[in-house]
Amino acid sequence: MLRNIDPVLTPDLLYALRAMGHGDVIAIVDANFPGESAGPQCIRLDGVSATDALRAILSLMPLDTFVDDPARVMQVVGDPEAVPEIVGEFQAIIDATADTPARITGVERFAFYDRAEAAFAIVQTGERRLYGNILLTKGVVAP
Repeated sequence: MLRNIDPVLTPDLLYALRAMGHGDVIAIVDANFPGESAGPQCIRLDGVSATDALRAILSLMPLDTFVDDPARVMQVVGDPEAVPEIVGEFQAIIDATADTPARITGVERFAFYDRAEAAFAIVQTGERRLYGNILLTKGVVAP
């Protein structure tokens, strides 16, 4: 046990967050996402919601301020303008937790898969709400 670190952050996840560099991407995905077969390291957080994982990760990791879209979600298939309830929750968490809050942008489903496959790591949560997936680009930790 450590002080002041959210217990959702497992040793494997803490290692990945520490090993990531500026511009690396981490994917937080729901229980339906093909995390194990996507390619990068898959860190399992079964039983943890995507919103709790996002909150915990942002408590340690800054979002990138050098890109226009450091937080991306999967668009709803057939209705790219729709905003699922969980995406609204993601935005509220980013607004309340991130060092430099950013607006979430949507990405077409297969483009999201491609970006997740190229990510540093995938965090597979137990999230059961549909579209509970978000990509985060790591920013610079200032001296």
